[in-house]
Amino acid sequence: MRHYVSTSQKGINRDSLPFKLYEKAKKFGTWDPNNIDFSKDKADWESLNTDQQDTLLQLISFFYGAEEAVTHDILPLIYAISKTGQYEEEMYLTTFLFEEAKHADFFSLLLQNIGIKRDLNSFLSPVYRKVFDEILPETMGRLLHDQSPEAIADASVVYNMFAEGVLAETGYWDFYESLAKIKKMPGLLEGITHIKRDESRHIGFGTFLLQRLISENPHLLDRILNKLQGLMPIAIKLSETMRFEEVSPFGVKKSDSQAFMAKQMNARIEVLKRARGKSLDEIYRTEIIFE
Repeated sequence: MRHYVSTSQKGINRDSLPFKLYEKAKKFGTWDPNNIDFSKDKADWESLNTDQQDTLLQLISFFYGAEEAVTHDILPLIYAISKTGQYEEEMYLTTFLFEEAKHADFFSLLLQNIGIKRDLNSFLSPVYRKVFDEILPETMGRLLHDQSPEAIADASVVYNMFAEGVLAETGYWDFYESLAKIKKMPGLLEGITHIKRDESRHIGFGTFLLQRLISENPHLLDRILNKLQGLMPIAIKLSETMRFEEVSPFGVKKSDSQAFMAKQMNARIEVLKRARGKSLDEIYRTEIIFE
């Protein structure tokens, strides 16, 4: 017989972090890419030189492909969490699929508005494909037959902590550093701001989920940290595939981007380390850091 959380005496835990993130998703996650004004972006795009266009197209391609990939691969995590009976977590995870698909929708509209119709797969390097064609789908797909704490932890590390918390956060930084200072592509930057807000909630959930798993299974901390640190060389290799030497056509230093990436990685590690020894009640009542 199925146990229904919603009609039990306990009911839905509206004070838990996952439910509060669900509430935030309802409030902030309803932006529509169709409402973004791309009229200036077309002229700005045409004002960029060829090297700048290629650099920006590669970054856009990285995001566009990644948003499609995570749209494909998020379902096993929703399934796994539903099987473990964490209903508030399942409720919030339902918003991920909608938001990831909308992010892909945004990049589609952007490219349409600036007049880019060609195939962009040439921008996706082998190391990029290693992450999004192999590591992500294999780690997430495992959850369809294995809902162990280890498998769920591995999935959250790859998806929330690495793909979103390190790679995507660094990508946002690159967009802002490249375009905000020269006041170009306002529609693109507006969309990136919305996407960053959505994915900050995703990262917040991943942080919570891993902390919960560590609280319940303290031995998982070492596994989680080792997996996250083991992914860092891949992140560096990915940044090195950008089509410029040390300084981008926008004046952004590759070393500065890599330093930001390392900072993000270290921040994730320090937060997770603090989970050991915390009670489940403390973790469920964690303050929301990410908007």
